[in-house]
Amino acid sequence: MDTVENLRAFLCVARTGSFSAAARELGVAASVVTKRVAQLEHRLKAALFERTTRRVSLTSAGRQQLPAIQRLLSDLDGILVGVRESARELQGRLRVKAPTSMAVMHLAAVFNRFQRRYPLVSLELVALDRAVNPVDEGFDLALTMMPDTFAGVIEEPLCAVQRLLCAAPAYLKRRGTPRRPSDLVRHDIINFLPTGAVWTFQGPAGDIGVPVHPRFDSNDAQLVASAALAGNGIAVLGDYLALPAIADGTLVRVLGDHPLPELWLKAQVPENRAHAARLQALLAALRAAFTPRPPWAARPVATVGARP
Repeated sequence: MDTVENLRAFLCVARTGSFSAAARELGVAASVVTKRVAQLEHRLKAALFERTTRRVSLTSAGRQQLPAIQRLLSDLDGILVGVRESARELQGRLRVKAPTSMAVMHLAAVFNRFQRRYPLVSLELVALDRAVNPVDEGFDLALTMMPDTFAGVIEEPLCAVQRLLCAAPAYLKRRGTPRRPSDLVRHDIINFLPTGAVWTFQGPAGDIGVPVHPRFDSNDAQLVASAALAGNGIAVLGDYLALPAIADGTLVRVLGDHPLPELWLKAQVPENRAHAARLQALLAALRAAFTPRPPWAARPVATVGARP
């Protein structure tokens, strides 16, 4: 089981981007997480993380192994809880929280297929973009892209969500295209409230934090996307929202050479409910739909205003 714990440590560091944060989540000392990752790297004969004083990021080998390790541990967890009931035997109620725009665009189809397969399982779906503690708020499963973690809650990463800086072509024609993050102070900003009013970009010399002063704020990602599509300013959108609009030309990506840190769509499950067969079946359906490649994944998109 040491190898399993080493793999879990790797996934936790990959998700949190920090050995100390992973240690807090796993309930062990940071030195234990460091040792577990080192043992895994020794066994694989490859470095999995690049470590600096400012950040921890996956190496190319780490990125290559991440989906396989996610699948391996997911399969193992399924075996350990012994999900063997047939579709007709699964029954009961599941209360689920999901991000609003993700629920409408991609999760609804997963839930519909799940209920067709398991007709005796009833679902209560609450659409919320804020983070929730599923233990405190009575959810069997919370789907989120927020980084919040909670005691007594098991997390399972499903897929990465890229964040893209976007604007309508008409807006850029009218106001010009920003060439660097600092140019955003001269632009109209459309902001998604749950992620805050400081936009952090990754540049060659490190992270660049840009405080923004929004013309429009909303806690609903689809309203943010709608304002961007209307040509009212520049917005940060998840790729699941942005890519269809970029593909049809109604939005374009800007500052592509200064990417924003990605988010992770993850499932949060109270430890005391994790072994319920109907819950494990829903997790399996979510893994099948989103891991390792989400349904909206596409080729890289062209960027307006990128440096040559």
